[in-house]
Amino acid sequence: MGAISEKKFIKGMDVSSLLELEGLGAKFYDEDGDERNLLAILQEYGVNALRLRLWNHPYSKDGEPYGAGTNDLETTLELAKRAKERGLDVLLNLHYSDFWADPGRQMKPKAWYDYTGKRLESAVYDFTVAVLREFQREGIFPDMVQVGNGLSNGLLWPDGKRPDFESIAQLVNAGIHGVRDTLPDIPVMIHLGNGGNARLYQEWFDNYFASDGDDFEVMGLSYDPFLHGSLEDLEYNMNDIALRYGKELLVAEASMGYTTEDYASYEKLEPSKRIGMAVRQKNMKKMDYPVTKQGQADFMKDFIERIRRVPKGLGKGFFYWEPAWIPTPGSGWAAEASLKYMKDAGPCGNKWANQALFDYEGRPLPALDVIKKM
Repeated sequence: MGAISEKKFIKGMDVSSLLELEGLGAKFYDEDGDERNLLAILQEYGVNALRLRLWNHPYSKDGEPYGAGTNDLETTLELAKRAKERGLDVLLNLHYSDFWADPGRQMKPKAWYDYTGKRLESAVYDFTVAVLREFQREGIFPDMVQVGNGLSNGLLWPDGKRPDFESIAQLVNAGIHGVRDTLPDIPVMIHLGNGGNARLYQEWFDNYFASDGDDFEVMGLSYDPFLHGSLEDLEYNMNDIALRYGKELLVAEASMGYTTEDYASYEKLEPSKRIGMAVRQKNMKKMDYPVTKQGQADFMKDFIERIRRVPKGLGKGFFYWEPAWIPTPGSGWAAEASLKYMKDAGPCGNKWANQALFDYEGRPLPALDVIKKM
């Protein structure tokens, strides 16, 4: 996407849970009400890229899947193959974990639990190379590789935990070297959370470069309006880091709620396993846009405009996070096996459905029209 993003504005989607949703019977419809392939629908709304997460081994020791897409190599390759067959670009998102890695959780893969120092760096390098070689063997080439996910507080804890930027840089370097030694022309992204926090980005990247962090092409940000401040905060940060570091920018995770209507009847879960919605009435006072279909559409218009205004043309686009994760029995943010792995009490339902770009019935929302027109 480095060279590609010079030619077009990336309108991307993270649809990593798609195979799981399809297997559980989720259906999607176009604007005429006809059931269609999800990727075909998205392309008709101007989508030109997919972001796909990869977990090392999202299974228990007994082989129980962790859920939330159970994004192992086979699953990610299948999704990447579908993308390429449709002419879509692919951002490969390496978590370096067996399950979710984000600013609040960076668990080492089970196979690396006792690795430290150079042994851990070698594991990161070897895994990166092995994954990309498998992509090569399948004749599928990602257009960008994201080394780690949500690295605001580091990765592979406790070794690479902030503020130990020397260890963070060494571990990230290992991943970057793995990309360079396998697919040297593929651009690399480093992704942090909380895109409205300019102080975080300046502190993180200043320390990263001061710790001999390797060079890379793209800075990735996350932005949720109910968590990460106002769009003005996001715009200030994007403009600041664009001028400060001169890197291309992609908002690698974005979302906005469109309803506070409960979806309990769609999930068909017993109450103890329901997690509720990420965006609720209590969140709305923090937001500049109402949690309605029109509010979501208005947000997307302003959001895209601000990315396009980033200085020097460095705002290269966005990826909407899990736009098709509609409430589907059996698909939640975790499964019993992954809750046990994380030592998390749960519950494990889908808290994301009211931030999708399809309603609970799988019908497209007005925000998709905005994406198409911009």
